Amino acid sequence: MKGEKVKKTFKVIGMKGEGAFTDFMTEVPKLAKLFLERLHEVEIIPGTEIALYEPKKDTDHLEGTFFVGTIVGESLSHIPDGVEFIEVEEEYVTAKGQHIGELHKNLLIWMDEQGYKRKLEAYIVETYHPQENGEEEVMVHLPIQP
Repeated sequence: MKGEKVKKTFKVIGMKGEGAFTDFMTEVPKLAKLFLERLHEVEIIPGTEIALYEPKKDTDHLEGTFFVGTIVGESLSHIPDGVEFIEVEEEYVTAKGQHIGELHKNLLIWMDEQGYKRKLEAYIVETYHPQENGEEEVMVHLPIQP
């Protein structure tokens, strides 16, 4: 795994969900499917699919929020009910691969080895990139303290 540090801005049109962190594995894809079904209501050419997650801060932190959507170039003049525009700008450590859990784990190890500290007040970002072979590559962005 090759990690790197970047400063990046994400402009996103999407839908917000919330619930138990233990349910994110099923709830995030469910909301993403719903958003994609509603994408025709938004007057944009869809960009890269994206998910933003509230980080789990400690063992007592049981519920969080997440957003699923698509990257856009700018805010939109018309946003349908239940859809939101959000913009986040942070410093991140980032890496890409096909196995999300392994990618997160290895990126956390690499981040610690480089001396970076996690920023728990900012969203974790994942972008999804379809490959020609039908697989999907994921790019994980973990927010770090400046």
